[in-house]
Amino acid sequence: MSFLLNPQDPHFWTSVALITFFVILWFAKVPGMLTKTLDDAGAKVQAQLDEAQRLRDEAQALLKQIQTQRAETEIAAAEMLKTAQADADRLRAEAAVKLEDDVKRRGVMAERKIALAEAQAAGEVKAAAADLAAQAAEAVLTARIAGAQTDPLIDAGLSRLAARFG
Repeated sequence: MSFLLNPQDPHFWTSVALITFFVILWFAKVPGMLTKTLDDAGAKVQAQLDEAQRLRDEAQALLKQIQTQRAETEIAAAEMLKTAQADADRLRAEAAVKLEDDVKRRGVMAERKIALAEAQAAGEVKAAAADLAAQAAEAVLTARIAGAQTDPLIDAGLSRLAARFG
């Protein structure tokens, strides 16, 4: 440390220059400017951190709102699905009742048509039986008339018939 006291030593002048430099910086208020610059940079970083925290809080609030809306939407969708299922069940039951009514109505109509057809067939059978009976009677009468050509009763009846229609 003897070089600090010896003006002939280059370390002495280096030390003096360094001390002088620091004193000039001190009087020029460089440490205050340096502190102010550091404080400004710290304030800027703090402002950015505050802004980031504010944005994070907003994002969390928005996320919570979206989650609430999603839950409400899921509840509404479940209710809509339940309502749609109930409507489908109701419509299915109504269709079954309507189908049953249609089947009954068509059955009644078919029975009526069958009864009408039976009546028509019975009428046709009776008419055919009457025609057949008339033809048989005619055949029998013709055979009798041919066998007894001069039956006075038949001749009298035929002449009366001829007079009536003639």
